[in-house]
Amino acid sequence: MTAATTASARNFRGTHTEGRSPEELRELVSHVGAELELAPAENIIEWAVATFGERFCITSSMGDAVLAHLASKVAPGVDVVFLDTGYHFAETIGTRDAVEATLDVNLLTITPKQSVAEQDAAHGKDLYKTDPDLCCALRKVQPLAESLEQYDAWATGLRRAETHNRVIAPVVGWDAKKGKVKVSPLARWSDEQVEGYIAENGVLVNPLVYDGYPSIGCWPCTRRVAPGEDPRSGRWAGTNKTECGIHS
Repeated sequence: MTAATTASARNFRGTHTEGRSPEELRELVSHVGAELELAPAENIIEWAVATFGERFCITSSMGDAVLAHLASKVAPGVDVVFLDTGYHFAETIGTRDAVEATLDVNLLTITPKQSVAEQDAAHGKDLYKTDPDLCCALRKVQPLAESLEQYDAWATGLRRAETHNRVIAPVVGWDAKKGKVKVSPLARWSDEQVEGYIAENGVLVNPLVYDGYPSIGCWPCTRRVAPGEDPRSGRWAGTNKTECGIHS
C-alpha cells in the first residue's frame, strides 16, 4: 500500500457514499482478488477501506476481537456489525460490550425482526430444535443480509483453517447471493497466527474460548469440545448441520 492509500484508509468517513452497481463490484473483484491473495491482512483491509469508504464494514461474532482490532488500527471508526440473535451466551454479549468500550470502532448491534418470544409464537417453541435451518435463516441470515444493504463490501473473520468447507474461501471474492464484495483478511491465517496476534496485542477474547468452546454460536446449538475433537464439532452436535448459512 502506498502512503496515499494508507492515508485514505485512515480518513475514510464520508468517502464513497454512492454505491456501485453489482456489475461494477463484480468486475472490481475480478481484477484485485488474485493481487491481494498473498497480501498481509492489514493491507487487505486498507484496500477495502480506500476502495469502499463508509460503504465497507466489518462483521464479528465476538469469538475474539482480532479482525476488529486490525480494522481499528487501519481505519479508526470503521463500522463493526454484530448480530444479536437473542440466543447468545452472556459472555458473547460481554465481549461485544468490551470491544465497543475499548476499540476505536463504530459498533452496530442488529437484531432479527422477531424476538425469541415472537418467533416461538409464530413457529412453535424452540425452533432451533424442530427446524434449525429455519431458525438460522430467521435469526442470522436474513437480518445480516438486510443490515448489509447499505454497504458494497464487508469483511468477515472467516479462516480456511477452521473447517474443510472454507478451504477455498477467497481473500477477496464476490458473493452472488448478496450482490456484494466479501473480504476475508484472515483467510490464510493459521490457528498459531491468530494466537500469536492475540498474545502480542492483548486482543480481547471471548472467555468461552478458554472454557472448551473454540467455536461459539448460539447457546442452544453450541456445546463444549473435548481435547482433540474438531473445533467445529461443538456446533449443532448430533446433526448434519455444519454452517448457519451466512457463508454459503
